[in-house]
Amino acid sequence: MATKKRDYYEVLGVSKTCSAEEIKKAFRKLAHQYHPDKNNDNGAAEKFKEINEAYEVLSDPERRETYDRFGHAGDTFGKGFDGDIFSGFSGGFGDIFETFFGGTGGRRSRSGPQRGGDIRHHITIDFEEAAFGCEKEIEVHRTEACSKCHGNGCKPGSNPIKCPECNGSGEVRQVQRSFFGQFVNVTICLRCGGSGQVTSDPCTHCNGSKYEEKTRRISVSIPAGVDEGSQIRMSGEGDAGRNGGRPGNLFINISVKEHKLFKRHDDDILYEVPITFPQAALGDEIEIPTLDGTAPLKIPPGTQSGRVIQLKGKGVPHLRGGGRGDQMVAIYVVTPESLTNEQKKLLSELAKTMGPATMPKKGKGFFNRIKDAFES
Repeated sequence: MATKKRDYYEVLGVSKTCSAEEIKKAFRKLAHQYHPDKNNDNGAAEKFKEINEAYEVLSDPERRETYDRFGHAGDTFGKGFDGDIFSGFSGGFGDIFETFFGGTGGRRSRSGPQRGGDIRHHITIDFEEAAFGCEKEIEVHRTEACSKCHGNGCKPGSNPIKCPECNGSGEVRQVQRSFFGQFVNVTICLRCGGSGQVTSDPCTHCNGSKYEEKTRRISVSIPAGVDEGSQIRMSGEGDAGRNGGRPGNLFINISVKEHKLFKRHDDDILYEVPITFPQAALGDEIEIPTLDGTAPLKIPPGTQSGRVIQLKGKGVPHLRGGGRGDQMVAIYVVTPESLTNEQKKLLSELAKTMGPATMPKKGKGFFNRIKDAFES
């Protein structure tokens, strides 16, 4: 018995009236939580797959609209047709009428050009690759026109002939009389499948089907600034179209590995650095890592633990171009856990010269400072 699919909005934990940005934020949070590279719990991989599927539909405005109207059935029916559930019917409403009820209404879409199906592929890239862009090679399994007969279904040197059953029209018309008058019932020709042509000497490579399955290595350019949940569309790299229809598209969904030093928030990154009490009290200049290598950081005298120092333009390049985000450096003042006798003596002498501790003027908590830095 097939498992019933959960509602996509329920999967992402958002309301049906939520914005595209809310959907993206919910996906990022869940993708980080259940990504197979980070979560080895039983069911995490399936959960991640379900989250990905929900995001693919709800992040696409056309597919989301179709899903809102028809649910899972609407999305399944529309796959390969850019989310338009009636796009497979080239003859408009009359074509739909004929498909479901029979009778007149024009030739069914099987005899006309049909767009190829879309292909979806998932890749995981490093933090730096997402920040600065990269080139990746992926393997894609897709349907292509037969390499031997070039899509005509015949042995080399021969050609299809006009179907004798429908005389090349691709459809069979039957006149029926009733009490209400005469009706013409138009159905697809079973012999030629609606193409109007038959193959007398079929291609031995594809057995006359005109198509074959191929595995292709495709080079993908990942632009600088992509993030968890980003999607790249490569037009025309999907399955081959039928009867002269255009090929489908290749959609590449991206996951980004966590960095051992940096955390990302949109195009800004956070780095946490520990310093000693003397460094905090007297000030210092230290070297810290950035996405571009090491860089100097000035620690002002009197720096408090939790202070955030902003390095302009040291974050992730904006996806649409035009600059970069910033690097936020969170300062931790570390209290030593063990001291030598000499150090204890020196600190005791220092303590005699200092009064009781007072709260610093900027008394915001650490997390509020991080939030303010990201929102500034």
